[in-house]
Amino acid sequence: MRRSRRHGRVPGGRRAVVLGVLLALALSIEAGVVLAGAAPRGITVRVNGPAQRAPHATASSARVTVGRAARYDRSKPLRDLRRALPASGGELEASPNPRPVSKHVDHVETVRQARQFASSMPAPGLSFDGIPYGAVCTCAPPDTNGEAGLTQYVQSVNSGIAVYDKATGALALGPVTIQTLWSGLGGVCETNGEGDPVVLYDQLANRWLISQFAGVSYPTDECIAVSTSSDATGSYYRYDFHLGSSFFDYPHLGVWPDGYYMTMNVFDPVSQHYLGPMPFAFDRAAMLAGSPSASFVAYTGSNVFNGSSDAMLPADLDGSIPPPAGAPEPFLMSGENSIWRVWRFHADFASPASSTFTLGGNLTPAAYTELCPSTRACIPEPNGDTLDGIGDRAMFRLAYRNFGDHESLVGNQTVSSNGVAGIRWYEIRNATSGTPTFAQQSTFQPNTTNRWMGSAAMDQAGDLAIGYSVASANLAPGLNYAGRLASDPPGTLGQGEGTLFAGIGTQGGTNHRWGDYSALTVDPVDDCTFWFTSEYYPSGNSAYNWRTRIASFKFPSCRKVRSLAVARAGTGVGAITSSPAGISCGATCAGQFDDGSTVTLTAAPSSQSRFAGWSGDCSGTGACVVSMTGNHSVTATFSAPSLTPLSCKVPKVVGFALKKAKSKIVRAHCKVGKITKKHAARKRRGKVLVQSPNAGKKLNAGAKVKLTVGK
Repeated sequence: MRRSRRHGRVPGGRRAVVLGVLLALALSIEAGVVLAGAAPRGITVRVNGPAQRAPHATASSARVTVGRAARYDRSKPLRDLRRALPASGGELEASPNPRPVSKHVDHVETVRQARQFASSMPAPGLSFDGIPYGAVCTCAPPDTNGEAGLTQYVQSVNSGIAVYDKATGALALGPVTIQTLWSGLGGVCETNGEGDPVVLYDQLANRWLISQFAGVSYPTDECIAVSTSSDATGSYYRYDFHLGSSFFDYPHLGVWPDGYYMTMNVFDPVSQHYLGPMPFAFDRAAMLAGSPSASFVAYTGSNVFNGSSDAMLPADLDGSIPPPAGAPEPFLMSGENSIWRVWRFHADFASPASSTFTLGGNLTPAAYTELCPSTRACIPEPNGDTLDGIGDRAMFRLAYRNFGDHESLVGNQTVSSNGVAGIRWYEIRNATSGTPTFAQQSTFQPNTTNRWMGSAAMDQAGDLAIGYSVASANLAPGLNYAGRLASDPPGTLGQGEGTLFAGIGTQGGTNHRWGDYSALTVDPVDDCTFWFTSEYYPSGNSAYNWRTRIASFKFPSCRKVRSLAVARAGTGVGAITSSPAGISCGATCAGQFDDGSTVTLTAAPSSQSRFAGWSGDCSGTGACVVSMTGNHSVTATFSAPSLTPLSCKVPKVVGFALKKAKSKIVRAHCKVGKITKKHAARKRRGKVLVQSPNAGKKLNAGAKVKLTVGK
């Protein structure tokens, strides 16, 4: 939420430094988060008026922008921070969330799943209310999202956060305004938060990331807090990154080993043109260490940052197996164009100008019809009102998972199918290398119920689930979920559909705002349990009165597993296999095995190599036996034969019979040279009398040794 108080600046805080030609950027507004009963403040609002796309020629030739935090500190524990009060005054749009004029060409749906399988969706494990309207702000929409950590679930909305006990759903902290997290930092993050919060759990480091954008009149900064431990109520490293003078809208972030990646939709405040999407990378290592010099890199090349480009989402890592070493972060550009694009971002924080944002490949999605192309609100309610559909972009998140033998990106977008809103979901392979392809894609729309505002993810077994909102002229907005097992036929949600929370009330007025996103995430502890959060309305018909729900579920067939990664080192060649099967390295050098099981690795060198031994979680040269009570990594080293040239050290052969002398010469890597025979006493006949060179002399391999033999 934007605050009306003035903001200060910490001495020494540095604004972004731009490499190349700066862009004349700005914004366009379509609708706002509106405080109940009053007009939005400070931002021009144009309801249901799509923004024009900037001419391609306005894009800059600049390709990389780099900046450092304008403000930084380490906070006190969140549980001890001074509680910031909700903003007073009229409602305002936390994120205007404008959309560009549609350029989609509609075609008849070709991959619609019309069949509705009998529901085999598991019952919710936990289901409880999250942050309600009024607890932290009187605004709409809530922008609901959240994620599970080791023991906690953290939810964020416009404009607040709450921490829950993951085992019971009991409230552990809050709800508090998200400004509380920034209390004491100063600047726009503390005084002028605009909303669009995102919560992520970095399972590789067991840390939390909580973000929102901020600005005086419109969002120009991204505020990112990284926890110092796995406790979300503890202290945080807090960063205020000033991105520029344009309207930076709809931030979505993802975790990757080398960075925290983000996308923004950028608008021009003067011409009210959509300028294009902009990808960012934040220095994860520096932020985890609490470095005040943490930086960001943004790509501004005109091949991406232009008004004709669709919005983008960054990949967000799920599971315990990281992507291949050095793999770039995938971004999916999708929405309205007939071609979707997979981009790959390699951020170089040491040498930002060396950062690259390259096209991995083009995807052609199956034909579909865009939802709500000329108006935001087209989802009907029983009260005769309509809700936002947001059908021009992919919905949060773009979930990435490395299965060892393949990588998957999972996402969804709301489309118009059979005359109502449906969920177009997809799985993309070859995300970080090779040619990206659709492994499967389908639109779930088996009846006349609208399904929208979805979020999709995969568990460690490859089972896929989607959580989403449902509504119709006869059905109050509620929350459903559907899914498939990895063994189900491709392109089908073979486990059917279940009701996660039945709708009980309708939304009136509220500028039709709904969403703007939801979140389905996977528990990092068992890597099987899905957590979904989104909004609903209490009984009756009311305005500005949203509620949120948090629920978990798990496919019974998904089991807790541990990862085992194998690397090969050395100058030799060899293969590693596992018992039970799962690793054959060679091709598959990582696998997942049941928690508590025992895995035996065997190394087999090639005929020209030898096995030098294990390192990491094994040692020695015998079989490597690993107890899978945790994740493990092992390195097998193979040695090649020595390539040092051999030498001939002349052996002493005088006095030896000729046959034995020849043998000794050959074994010494020498050759038998000219043999001369000379009369000798009977006892010396057949034996070497003289050799040349003399014994002990070192020569090149293959040097000849001349012999004189008695006869």
